[in-house]
Amino acid sequence: QVQLVESGGGLVQAGGSLRLSCAASGTTFSDYTVGWFRQAPGKDRDFVASISYSGASTKYADSLKGRFTISRDIMKNKVYLQMNSLKPEDAAVYYCAADTSWPTYRFAYWGRGTQVTVSS
Repeated sequence: QVQLVESGGGLVQAGGSLRLSCAASGTTFSDYTVGWFRQAPGKDRDFVASISYSGASTKYADSLKGRFTISRDIMKNKVYLQMNSLKPEDAAVYYCAADTSWPTYRFAYWGRGTQVTVSS
């Protein structure tokens, strides 16, 4: 079973950038597709982006295309979410998730999340 740990969250000013990392242990990470989701207080958890086993294919929420980029480093067992031009409405807890299916929006394994705060 894969264990996921997110990192890289924090406080950033509007217009700034952050790169989130999702580290996997307990398995070969390239056997899994990986997704990023986010949840703001009082709101549903929303899909942000996902990436296929090798990283050759990606999917994004339409509203985030062009600002967010998902990537993976197979050798390091990590997946990244580069977030640029951040807006206050991007503030949320960001979760990394993994699954054995592609494409999918339903993921079996989840990390605990990392907080992103964007000041205006």
